[in-house]
Amino acid sequence: MKSPVSDLAPSDGEEGSDRTPLLQRAPRAETARQALLFMEFSRQEYWSELPFPPPGDLPNPGIKPASPASPELAAPVCCSARYNLAFLSFFGFFVLYSLRVNLSVALVDMVDSNTTAKDNRTSYECAEHSAPIKVLRNQTGKKYQWDAETQGWILGSFFYGYIITQIPGGYVASRSGGKLLLGFGVLGTAVFTLFTPLAADFGFGALVALRALEGLGEGVTFPAMHAMWSSWAPPLERSKLLSISYAGAQLGTVVSLPLSGVICYYMNWTYVFYFFGLVGIIWFILWICLVSDTPETHKTITPYEKEYILSSLKNQLSSQKSVPWIPMLKSLPLWAIVVAHFSYNWTFYTLLTLLPTYMKEVLRFNIQENGFLSAVPYLGCWLCMILSGQAADNLRARWNFSTLWVRRVFSLIGMIGPAIFLVAAGFIGCDYSLAVAFLTISTTLGGFCSSGFSINHLDIAPSYAGILLGITNTFATIPGMIGPIIARSLTPENTIGEWQTVFCIAAAINVFGAIFFTLFAKGEVQNWAISDHRGHRN
Repeated sequence: MKSPVSDLAPSDGEEGSDRTPLLQRAPRAETARQALLFMEFSRQEYWSELPFPPPGDLPNPGIKPASPASPELAAPVCCSARYNLAFLSFFGFFVLYSLRVNLSVALVDMVDSNTTAKDNRTSYECAEHSAPIKVLRNQTGKKYQWDAETQGWILGSFFYGYIITQIPGGYVASRSGGKLLLGFGVLGTAVFTLFTPLAADFGFGALVALRALEGLGEGVTFPAMHAMWSSWAPPLERSKLLSISYAGAQLGTVVSLPLSGVICYYMNWTYVFYFFGLVGIIWFILWICLVSDTPETHKTITPYEKEYILSSLKNQLSSQKSVPWIPMLKSLPLWAIVVAHFSYNWTFYTLLTLLPTYMKEVLRFNIQENGFLSAVPYLGCWLCMILSGQAADNLRARWNFSTLWVRRVFSLIGMIGPAIFLVAAGFIGCDYSLAVAFLTISTTLGGFCSSGFSINHLDIAPSYAGILLGITNTFATIPGMIGPIIARSLTPENTIGEWQTVFCIAAAINVFGAIFFTLFAKGEVQNWAISDHRGHRN
């Protein structure tokens, strides 16, 4: 009689009989069991390396996930959606600042030289450094009888529109997203720029109104970008991403100053506005097609990158529907940023507006040299912004320096350093090579602030970063409106001594802002910025 167990497969570790079918089946069962164990182990190892929990259908969903803050586990940089956003916004701010500063160069060609000769304020303390360069110049552009005061109103009218839309722009971006707001802000500025020659023909008032409208459009852009980064920038990548994004403003200044001069000389001033206006429209089309407000709505982002970004911001964003205006305005860390932003911009706008004047009327460079030398300091600032952003995040991620320490140190370097070299530039007399070197170093070191107070809004209240930037940038626009006026009033004769006073005032304001920020800044999410009062602490 046949044994009832003779056809059963042996259990693990049990020898089979000499029957061929059983001898064949046993190794297969053991191999299959080992393969399953290996696959299970591999899946567990894979999920343990991800910054988010494994799905619930895994056999062991209790595996402890790796920390999303670890830089080694960050989603890849190459072709990532967040870095694509950084580079596209880089070109957006490149266009914005090109549209902002091109009038400063074109205005020289728009005004009748006989009118400007009456307002000649050139100082003769310093010798002429080079002979005028003879250039075959196009003279077809129309000329206008605008004196120095009128030109000042034209250049300053931009800021009267710019200051109005800062806070509203931040609020709208925080509620409905920054993509369309920023995109249409750039588009509006570009379209108005195309109409600049027509407005100039209508007269001084029409051009002032047009420039104010351009300011309204540009006023929403920085708050909108900050609001977008609150949803896109992982905490340990903020310095890198935002420094790349906003460095476009510096490069736009570097390129547009000399390029506008070249266009004016070899074509005529109207093409300055046509060229940069069309570039702005092309950028808008790319922006609308390639960008999304949040990682959740992005069409081509990888699931891994999306989860990496969302998990890193999990405990930093607020679910409150209303803006906590009163606690926000009472927050001392916010006012630390306000003071630092105001102080830094006093020097920045003074140099942006008056550096060409200083080089032309005091150091006495000719107009061809002036355009390129005026742009050199902003090239240095652009490079410094990029490099300091990388350094700041490496200090935080790899060397475990606190966010607050990094923000303080970079703000001190970016404000006290420029103050020292700005004062030095005023006290070296007519040594034009040293003056240019010191002014370049001063502006270059200011790039450290891009990883200091400039992005501290995202550290203390990421959900309201756009609104906070709107508040701080409103105050920081005031120096652009009054700083050059005060500087002009202090330099009636354009002597070196008068300019020393201008530089010393700017340096003192910078140092005060750096000290105030160092004393009262914070590096973690504030309690009023989250609904449950539990914030992420760096």
